[in-house]
Amino acid sequence: MIADAIRQAQKMHRAAIEATYDGSCNIYNREPKRDPETGVTSLEEVCKMENQTCHLSFSSSGAAEGTDTITKVAQVIKLFLAPEIVIPPGSKIEVTQHGRTEVYGQSGKAAVYSSHQEILLDLWKGYA
Repeated sequence: MIADAIRQAQKMHRAAIEATYDGSCNIYNREPKRDPETGVTSLEEVCKMENQTCHLSFSSSGAAEGTDTITKVAQVIKLFLAPEIVIPPGSKIEVTQHGRTEVYGQSGKAAVYSSHQEILLDLWKGYA
């Protein structure tokens, strides 16, 4: 009986979080592809998941740091997704939210919860 109540609360929690998802993302990886004519294998970008609902969250960490010529502000970018989605390390993540599309790379291991997962992102700099 208590276990049923806990499961019901978890479902409600997940529904509440997913109600905030106002974006969508596409996940890309590179896979080896062999050219049948030349026999050369090269890495080709492949879309592994398309139009996954998500939410991007932005926050700044601390005050701006700088010198006389340059100022740096650290920004934390976090992607919220359904917990069952697996994004391999090194993936390119294209997120569209509020009419804008940006490309990111996964900067850390996903924190996975029963209701969602949180992935720290960096601006895309290219495949490693």
